[in-house]
Amino acid sequence: QVHLVESGGGLVQAGGSLRLSCAASGRTERNYAMGWFRQAPGKEREFVAFINWSGGRSYYADSVKGRFTISRDNAKNTVYLQMNSLKPEDTAVYYCAADPSGTYAAWDYWGQGTQVTVSS
Repeated sequence: QVHLVESGGGLVQAGGSLRLSCAASGRTERNYAMGWFRQAPGKEREFVAFINWSGGRSYYADSVKGRFTISRDNAKNTVYLQMNSLKPEDTAVYYCAADPSGTYAAWDYWGQGTQVTVSS
């Protein structure tokens, strides 16, 4: 089992920045991929960014490419999402997830989510 806890959400003006953190505990010795997803009111949950176990490869949704950066510190069992140039359409609950298979298709573990609100 892997337990994930997100933090760092909040209210920010358009154009501002936030950094989300996701701390993992439990069976963190496995080489799992990590991801960030988000869900806006009335919309389905969507992919934001993935990162592989070593941090050497990352993938982004087109809507955040060039503005968001995913990273991880395996020594601290923590993954980050640096969000710059935030837009009102980035408003959502952000979730981190862990994929023990490393295939980016088996998101077995999820955090409780952290709210990000971007005002115009």
